[in-house]
Amino acid sequence: MLCSKRRHHNVKPTHSNQRADPAFRKQRKPARSNKDPVQPKRNKNTSDRHVPYMAYHYKFPFKQNNSFDMKRKTMRKRAAFTSEWLEEVCRTLSYYTLLSFLKTLASGKSHSPNCLTVLLRFADSETVKNRSKKSSKKTNPSSSSSSSSNSSSKLPPVCYEIITLKTKKKKKMAADIFPRKKPASSSSTTVQQYHQQNLSNNNLIPAPNWQGLYPTIRERNAVMFNNDLMADVHFVVGPPGGTQRLPGHKYVLAVGSSVFHAMFYGELAEDKDEIRIPDVDPAAFLAMLKYIYCDEIDLAADTVLATLYAAKKYIVPHLARACVNFLETSLSAKNACVLLSQSCLFEEPDLTQRCWEVIDAQAELALKSEGFCDIDFQTLESILRRETLNAKEIVVFEAALNWAEVECQRQDLALSIENKRKVLGKALYLIRIPTMALDDFANGAAQSGVLTLNETNDIFLWYTAAKKPELQFVSKARKGLVPQRCHRFQSCAYRSNQWRYRGRCDSIQFAVDKRVFIAGFGLYGSSCGSAEYSAKIELKRQGVVLGQNLSKYFSDGSSSTFPVWFEYPVQIEPDTFYTASVILDGNELSYFGQEGMTEVQCGKVTVQFQCSSDSTNGTGVQGGQIPELIFYA
Repeated sequence: MLCSKRRHHNVKPTHSNQRADPAFRKQRKPARSNKDPVQPKRNKNTSDRHVPYMAYHYKFPFKQNNSFDMKRKTMRKRAAFTSEWLEEVCRTLSYYTLLSFLKTLASGKSHSPNCLTVLLRFADSETVKNRSKKSSKKTNPSSSSSSSSNSSSKLPPVCYEIITLKTKKKKKMAADIFPRKKPASSSSTTVQQYHQQNLSNNNLIPAPNWQGLYPTIRERNAVMFNNDLMADVHFVVGPPGGTQRLPGHKYVLAVGSSVFHAMFYGELAEDKDEIRIPDVDPAAFLAMLKYIYCDEIDLAADTVLATLYAAKKYIVPHLARACVNFLETSLSAKNACVLLSQSCLFEEPDLTQRCWEVIDAQAELALKSEGFCDIDFQTLESILRRETLNAKEIVVFEAALNWAEVECQRQDLALSIENKRKVLGKALYLIRIPTMALDDFANGAAQSGVLTLNETNDIFLWYTAAKKPELQFVSKARKGLVPQRCHRFQSCAYRSNQWRYRGRCDSIQFAVDKRVFIAGFGLYGSSCGSAEYSAKIELKRQGVVLGQNLSKYFSDGSSSTFPVWFEYPVQIEPDTFYTASVILDGNELSYFGQEGMTEVQCGKVTVQFQCSSDSTNGTGVQGGQIPELIFYA
């Protein structure tokens, strides 16, 4: 490299001291005159027909070096590019040099807002130059025309390549950067806007060449959702008086559902332009169509059951599975009875089992909910027969009467005691009235009027007489659920400076790997004889109180734990930390746990513990209070 440079300037090799002399450096590189034009080197392997016309006799504003690397370094030093300077670049650089320059701008190293302007002006200027070349420098008409056509044909791919480099970070399509000119009446509507319009069935006419606005088949297919454009079938959905007319496309529907395929293309297909569907809710049918057209699942709590029915009817299994997952996630004591009825109807055994778990553990909350009155008679019988129902029998009796009252209204019957007993039928004898406490029976069931006089007398004799009469009611108490205990300490102890309370809070955090229902805590008692304690227990999740209770318990002086219960079991979701807290008031000489474990396996449930910031009395993972969690699983 040095040798070639010396031959070019006719300079002999010199000593390093001479190179440092400014006068010598000036002698090595004589200045050029303004009359001596700079002619960039042209690629010998490229013919003129591939290179657009350029102004070669123009003094380039960079340093006099034919290497584009030096020019690129100079360009990077500039703080900003002016539009005039960019025009000079377009007129001066050769085609391939300009291509490299544009790639440099497109790589993101330069943040000039005129980068796209350069590309557009380049395309326009080439057209003008090609025309001027035909008129002024026309030596061979055939070669000139071929050169012009080839250069113009080469420009669009180059422009597209540069645009792609420019927009890699933003991930836009070429149509987004160079949108086609649209009529004044058309609007740039996105797929989401089409969805919003189609939900109300506006059926706006898409813009001309709307297919080019959406890069994927999914987005183009979504435009057809609830759209009359090219619709070859219509559905009248809903019961009489609440119908809605929805457009459809047979091919799309047949691809998404085997029922639609048989309806439109099967052996018994009927060629109808309008199909009536009175047993499906319009909102649920729209949700199913949205899944078929857009591959999107849009579920809501008030329409998920109707959507599940539509998915089952038209055999859309993935949508049905999504509905079941949604119901399992939102399952609680308030809707467990209704979901139990629907899961039996839809033949979903997993959902049925989940519902029974919630109903068994939180039976009293489920029976007192409004959803219990909406169940059918078969579901009512199955709940009243349940052996593991964890509820008092007086609560079951009152819930059955509430259901009978609503059922009379559904059957347009007068609200009388006779009609309540009539709608209950044989289900009345599934209520285990003889297992009630005597006070509950005397103050509740005996005075309800539903029982006959003979039935009331026989039940009273059942409570008091040695020779008990025969009853039509089930006289065996329900088994209920057996609570499980998770003990987190390996030992307990007491010392001279015993555990002191004084109204301070003992707290611990825990998480489980499957859904359980916390029924209460096991707490330590006095270490020096019998004593009575007052305990305020609380269960929180992210600061929100889920359950609390204030009660008293008696300690016999042993190191055993004593249960303190919540009013109702609290549902605990998996993989989420909850905070268990207790404030004790009583004898200060009490036991405390030690050698605590961070993870405890209790049956099929794994419980993890960690310290809580709410604890102000010394309780932590290694030691302290709250030794046990009592739960149903």
